[in-house]
Amino acid sequence: MDADHAELVVAAQAGDDRAREELIAAYLPLLYNIVGRALGGHADVDDVVQETLLRVVRDLPALRAPESFRSWLVSITLRQINTHWHRQRASADRTTVIDEACQLPDAGAESEDVTILRLHVSDERRRVVEARRWLDPDHQALLSLWWQECAGSLSRDEIAAATGLTVAHVGVRVQRMREQLELSRTIDAALQADPRCPQLDETVAGWDGRRASVWRKRIARHTRDCPVCMAATTAERVPAERLLLSLAPLTVPAGLFAALAAKGLLSGTAASAVGTATGGSALHGSLIGKFSALTAHPVVSLATGAVLVAGTVTYAAWPEPEHRAPGVVAAPPTSAGPAPVSPSAVAATVPLGAQSLVAVDDPNLYLTYAGDFATLGPVSASSNAQTRQRATFTVVEGVADPRCVTFRAADGRYLRHRDLRLRLSTDDGSELFREDATFCPRPGAVADSVTLRAHNYPGSVLRHRDGGIWLDGSDGTRAFAGQASFFVRGAKTLQQ
Repeated sequence: MDADHAELVVAAQAGDDRAREELIAAYLPLLYNIVGRALGGHADVDDVVQETLLRVVRDLPALRAPESFRSWLVSITLRQINTHWHRQRASADRTTVIDEACQLPDAGAESEDVTILRLHVSDERRRVVEARRWLDPDHQALLSLWWQECAGSLSRDEIAAATGLTVAHVGVRVQRMREQLELSRTIDAALQADPRCPQLDETVAGWDGRRASVWRKRIARHTRDCPVCMAATTAERVPAERLLLSLAPLTVPAGLFAALAAKGLLSGTAASAVGTATGGSALHGSLIGKFSALTAHPVVSLATGAVLVAGTVTYAAWPEPEHRAPGVVAAPPTSAGPAPVSPSAVAATVPLGAQSLVAVDDPNLYLTYAGDFATLGPVSASSNAQTRQRATFTVVEGVADPRCVTFRAADGRYLRHRDLRLRLSTDDGSELFREDATFCPRPGAVADSVTLRAHNYPGSVLRHRDGGIWLDGSDGTRAFAGQASFFVRGAKTLQQ
């Protein structure tokens, strides 16, 4: 938070009404967007915002660190969101679930849905909003905070302070939320398919339309192993963070200004000032700046929601490790194996040709695969031919970017990420396949090792955990760095 706002906090604590109003006006758009996104445009959004501000004003004198006002405000906001959800659950048994099959909004429809239908935004953007409703409540709140982080209005440190967690723990929780969001997008696509899979119809028989975790898990078990449903979800999928940024920030409604003025939280002048400002908050200003840069780029298509960013435009994506190193990373074959690369080097290389990837934190484990999924397994020169063959990949120039690399297995399939997990897939000729199957090497955690970043998720890297290889964002820990680093070994290593 800048010094001016810290000074406003001190003045407001001393009883300066004008300072208090300026502080509320400055942070109202951020507060409204956190609550609005977490509650999905629920009719109670305005009430939750008002209750939050009343508690902020009441407890402001007790705030000991004025410079931490933003994270303190977010912490109070999260508590009020949780209070709202508790009230909703308490009354759930006394209400009837409205049939959500009808897509036409009525007078009580969620504001976000109405906006989506009115502006005819892309199906991908609609689905990422629909998928949000499948998330667990705590993940919905975390998605709202991550949304603001992508937009530049909250830092990871501020989110950690607001939630009472470490930065590393926040990173883990955000990653779990992203996985659940991607799974939910797959579920929504399968449910919306026309025609829908007959077996999926049997799976959801008796479903009351409530997006509950038990049904999310039940539907996911079916879609994960169903070729019909997976075929319905293979359309090119834009990364969620880019879709979030392609949705305009929620505008604080005029009625809320009037309600705040009536409660004495804002004067008419302050309400008018914040209501007419187009970039009066860090959230709005940062989004406007990002969209100015994006729309000026020749490869951007906001009509489809496919925001492809390159050159000097900043990716609004996952936080990246400290060593950000551009450069040409593919290298020609060499019998001597990979050249030594230190973690501080400009770029890491993966030689073209037959290569194997060995886990840095356990040199006895090689990247291999079981069925369709990549995993780690023990492999040595004494292993049988099939085991050694599965741990050997042909490295070629990246199919989406020749500066990066693509890995082809002996059976002709390629390593690609899907739903944030590394798996093997045939080349279907799509742009999505090319992006998913392209990885850009960067220096790993130790000398002579590499970290493989996804070409279309530039802040995420391949990392082994939970028995698989996943696409994760760094949590800044040494353990993560080790799990995301690999030694490159030539084919001769596994030859008898």
